Amino acid sequence: MTPSPEGPTWERLENQIRWYDRRGASNQLAYRRLKAIELVVAASIPVVAAFGTSVIATGVLGAVVVVLEGFQQLGQYQQRWFSYRSTAQALTREKYLYLAGVSEYAGPKPMIRLAERVEELLAQEATQWAASADSGSA
Repeated sequence: MTPSPEGPTWERLENQIRWYDRRGASNQLAYRRLKAIELVVAASIPVVAAFGTSVIATGVLGAVVVVLEGFQQLGQYQQRWFSYRSTAQALTREKYLYLAGVSEYAGPKPMIRLAERVEELLAQEATQWAASADSGSA
């Protein structure tokens, strides 16, 4: 029989699922907003040029596209969106395996195994984040 979900391990699991879910959603929103603006500005360049607008205006629009893409690369919004979403899904999977009392949680001391798995997943995410932060600064 699976113990009731309570205690610090369960609380940490629930908090981390919520945190990664929220962060994934906010990074998705930031990525999509930047990309939408970038697409609109990029699409306007040939239209502005066709109307014979000054070279300066066309150049400024091109520069805006470059700056928007730079912000996206600096923020790594798409990569973080995918990574946070993946971690939230992995944590949720562990939660439901635990609640069902299957897989690794069918044996003795399932809460201890849950704590280990949650910490393993969080450590993997932290390692990936650190690697991406290091590669972004190189």
